[in-house]
Amino acid sequence: MKALQLEKPLSWRTVEIPEPPQPGPGEALLRVHRIGICGTDLSGYLGKMPFFSYPRIPGHELGVEVLAVGAGVTNIKPGDRCSVEPYINCGHCYTCRRGHTNCCETNKTLGVMCDGGMTARIILPARKLHPSAKLSFEQLALVETLAIGCHAVSRGNPKPEEHVLVIGAGPIGLSAIEFAKLAAKKTIVMDMNEQRLAFVRERMGVPDTIFTKGDGEELKRLAELTNGQLADVVIDATGSNKSMAQALNYCAFKGRLVYVGITQAEVSIPHAPALHRRELDILASRNALPGDFTRIITLIEDGQIDTRPWITHHASFDEMMGVFASWTKPETGVIKAIVHVD
Repeated sequence: MKALQLEKPLSWRTVEIPEPPQPGPGEALLRVHRIGICGTDLSGYLGKMPFFSYPRIPGHELGVEVLAVGAGVTNIKPGDRCSVEPYINCGHCYTCRRGHTNCCETNKTLGVMCDGGMTARIILPARKLHPSAKLSFEQLALVETLAIGCHAVSRGNPKPEEHVLVIGAGPIGLSAIEFAKLAAKKTIVMDMNEQRLAFVRERMGVPDTIFTKGDGEELKRLAELTNGQLADVVIDATGSNKSMAQALNYCAFKGRLVYVGITQAEVSIPHAPALHRRELDILASRNALPGDFTRIITLIEDGQIDTRPWITHHASFDEMMGVFASWTKPETGVIKAIVHVD
C-alpha cells in the first residue's frame, strides 16, 4: 500500500507499507478520503517543528470512512464518516486521569510523533473517531484545525463583554478567530500579511484588523479599537518568539495571554512593566479535547461555522509531492490545502 513519507526536511518520497490488519478490540479500520495540510505539516517539511521526527508519514487532519470495527466498539459502525482526534494518549497517566488527554505525558500525535494518515487505509482506536451523518469528508478533515483554535480560546476564557486579539492569521489563528467571534464582544486580528487580513475581513466577517510592521503603530491602533483598554485576551498563533515576547504589551491589565503557536527559540518576557504590573496570566494551549471535536461538528452541522472559505488549494494524492513546496510560500495565498486520497 502506497504512503507519502517525509524522509527528512524538504524531502518527500513514496514508500510501500503493509496493508493494515483487521481491527482488534476497541479499534477501527479506516479508509482515508481527505487530508488537510496543517502548519505542523509545513513546519515539519521545513524542519522547524520541534515535536516532528523523521522519517515520518504525516497526516493528522483527516476525513475518513469506517470500513470495519473490532470487538467492543459501539460509538461507530462501518460506513460512518468521521473526523479523527489524532492525539494518541495513554489513558492512565496522572494527566489523563484528570481528563487532560490533550497533554498526556506520553502523547503521540498522529503524523508527528508516529506515522499518520497520508495513505489509503489505517487502524486507529475507535475512541478517537467522531462521526457525522451530515458533514462531507472535507469538512471532517477541517475539524482538527478548528479544535486547536477552540481549545486555545477556551484557555483564554473570554467573556461576552471582552476584547480578543488574535495574532497571526494562518490556519490556527483563523480557527481561534471562529471561536473568539462566538465568545467575545469584539475580535481583532493582527498580522504582517495584508492578504491574510483581507481574507479575515472579507471572508470571515471580522472588520477590525491591524497590519503590523513591528514599528509600534500596531499598539496605537489596538488602543483605538479597545477604548484604550487593550485586549482582555491575546492569542498568539504565530510561532514566532519575537511576536510571543511582544504579545504581552497588547494585554489589558488582568488580561490573559495564550500561546498556541510553537517555537524552538527562547521567549524573553519583559517582567516588571508588562507582566507583573498588569498581573497577567500566561497560558499554553496544546492540542484539543474530545468535547471540542463534538462541539465543532455540531457547530458546522448547524451552520454556525462555514468551512468553505478556508479551502483554497486542492491536490490529488499523486500530485501532492510536486506542489507541496509551493504551499509553504505566503505569496501563493494558501489558507488550507486539501489532499484527495480517493
